[in-house]
Amino acid sequence: MPNYSPLRFKNRIFYAMVAAGGLVVLTGLYAAHMMEEHGHIITGMNNQIVWGIPHVFAIFMIIAASGVLNIASIGSVFGKAVYKGRAPLAGMLSIALLAGGLSVLMLDLGRPDRIIVAATKFNPTSVFAWNILLYSGLFTFVALYMWTLLERRMNYWIKPVGLVVFTWRIILTSGTGLIFAFLVARQAYDSAILPPMFLVMSFGWGLAVFHVVQSAMYTWNRKIQDPVILNRMKNLLGIFVLGALYLVAVYHLTNLYFAKQTAFEHFILKDGGIYPWLFWAGYVVLGSLLPLLLIFHPSLGRTRYIVVASMLVILGAFALLYVFIIGGQAFPLSMFPGYEVSSSFGDGQIGIYHPSLPELLLGFGGIGIAFLITTIGVRVIDSLLPYDKSHVTAASATD
Repeated sequence: MPNYSPLRFKNRIFYAMVAAGGLVVLTGLYAAHMMEEHGHIITGMNNQIVWGIPHVFAIFMIIAASGVLNIASIGSVFGKAVYKGRAPLAGMLSIALLAGGLSVLMLDLGRPDRIIVAATKFNPTSVFAWNILLYSGLFTFVALYMWTLLERRMNYWIKPVGLVVFTWRIILTSGTGLIFAFLVARQAYDSAILPPMFLVMSFGWGLAVFHVVQSAMYTWNRKIQDPVILNRMKNLLGIFVLGALYLVAVYHLTNLYFAKQTAFEHFILKDGGIYPWLFWAGYVVLGSLLPLLLIFHPSLGRTRYIVVASMLVILGAFALLYVFIIGGQAFPLSMFPGYEVSSSFGDGQIGIYHPSLPELLLGFGGIGIAFLITTIGVRVIDSLLPYDKSHVTAASATD
């Protein structure tokens, strides 16, 4: 029987993962090339729905990139010792997710080379221009933060730099929410509750991604997570999921209170075809209630159930963003309340959208970028693996 060393086994897994991630990225780049070559006619987007499924992927990764830093902030800024060892991994995940999300965002918009104009000619009246500064600032501050974490002589600066990162990510997530809150040309948006709602959602989505990645890392290295720390983190995930569910409920209840938004809410929650199904079954049941059951049920609070709960939270996030972004564009703007509007341009009609294969491939390409950065980063920087004093190898645990 051949004798495979653990290092050789890890090498094989590593190169297989890099190859798989690289293939996904290349497929996404090919999809972007096809969309650039043939135009958006090969996508499901049209004049009414201009942000499709790639934007769902991009916005999720950008929000999660901010939220995953919550783990680092709890340790560095608020002094919770059990989270300090997880700060480097949180920083790496933030950079990876933000890179993947922005790549999808730029390749989906068409003419990605025009970013040079936006970067060199700043428009202070545009919230999109603000976000260029916020995204590049987050890259810079997180890189500096990781330097303070990984370089012993820089440890003195961990807390002040961590405080800057904490403040910056709060502003960044609020800025992402403001993109929609300032958009008065859609019935679904133009609401002051969107920035805090995005902020709370980022906490839960980022922590869910962290749970999945951390579990994979521990399995890869044949380690078992400290049950005390795992219990604290899964309870924190439950609180964030509850908080996001509450704010989403407030958002829709507020809309129902205003007569001008009643038709939109009926469309999203009841009569809109795929959108009510995604909202109630995808986000509320599978993405919120079922994870809460897995998290807080006394006999289900083990590692595998927490990973399942985290994956359900991620799927629920995609369902909610699909409803919010695409459903919000599909419903026509009420330009003249009390009157029916129609024209040859489709005014007053429900928008039709069916995601195309190139759009899906582009979205998964962004996830592939984040996957590659994380996989290679974990391989190159050993200290990214969270270390708990009480953790043991999986082999010794079964002896």
